[in-house]
Amino acid sequence: MIASIRGPVLAAGAGWVVVGVGGVGMRVEVPSGRVSQAVPGDEIDLRTSLVVREDSLTLFGFASQDELDVFGHLIAVSGVGPRSALGVLSALAPAEVARAVLAEDEKPFRKVSGIGPKTAKLIVVSLAGKLVDLGLDDVSDAAGGDGDPAAAVAEAVRDGLVGLGWGEADARQAVQDARDAGASEESAGLLRAALALLQASRGGARR
Repeated sequence: MIASIRGPVLAAGAGWVVVGVGGVGMRVEVPSGRVSQAVPGDEIDLRTSLVVREDSLTLFGFASQDELDVFGHLIAVSGVGPRSALGVLSALAPAEVARAVLAEDEKPFRKVSGIGPKTAKLIVVSLAGKLVDLGLDDVSDAAGGDGDPAAAVAEAVRDGLVGLGWGEADARQAVQDARDAGASEESAGLLRAALALLQASRGGARR
């Protein structure tokens, strides 16, 4: 895996740079406007993520570790591909992503091309509680530190289920039942467990 890349800029455009490494020019996709304006001949140092597909190898590069970490969390969300994640980081700095998640505000994500309302809600739910370790101290301080993290995650998951079209009462009960059954207190695990209960209940009602 290519974890970082450093070398002279050979060429650059909107959302990409070509970096010279050992006589080879490597194209790296970067967030538009988030990597300092690259000029051929300048030295550049990027943290990278190599995305492997059946028909392609694409290298994504970021100016900071926080950007790379947020990118990794974003592409783990169902419905968010690398290009959409790059679009998020082109529009929002890592701290802005964290603030939106903390505020349970999906509107900033809905402004990104390729991300619809349901996916935006899933981003908020799936990233809940995951960005406090990224060194974003202002975001952590904004949370106040006095609330119950597990309850906050449960509330975010409930809101996410409502955003996906489930009734509020059903969503709340499913989240509570999932927690009572020992489901993970991490947002993605709790969401999966609650969804499974809701889908099982819906399937049983049809019999």
